Amino acid sequence: MSVTLTDQDKTTLRTAAYGAVTLLAAAGAAGSPHKIATHGSIALASATGLVGHVLAAKTKDINLYGKSVAELADHVLPALTAAMSLLKKQAPAEADNFRNTVLVAVEAAARTHQGEPSPTLADMIGKITGALDAA
Repeated sequence: MSVTLTDQDKTTLRTAAYGAVTLLAAAGAAGSPHKIATHGSIALASATGLVGHVLAAKTKDINLYGKSVAELADHVLPALTAAMSLLKKQAPAEADNFRNTVLVAVEAAARTHQGEPSPTLADMIGKITGALDAA
């Protein structure tokens, strides 16, 4: 079965996935935001299936700007929920793939720190997971 996603659907997926990594980088600014972003982005680039093809596309349609973590979260967390909702309706197996891909990226990003993630990172990971599961 072939799934066709609109350009807006693809933008939502990319915004959600890369936004999750960006949120962690912003929340972990006391650590190494560049390492967080790098490790998370590498994990996203390793995705397979339809999700992998969407995330690998070279586009400029992702808007991850905000003056604060709160502004970024206001944009990204709903995108995570929307991405899961649209994939559950159009390609249920890809919904699981997307969720797993984002969580692997979050885990990869969080492991850039020695030991356990900071309380700030742990809290943001919980919010990202909650947004994924809200759909």
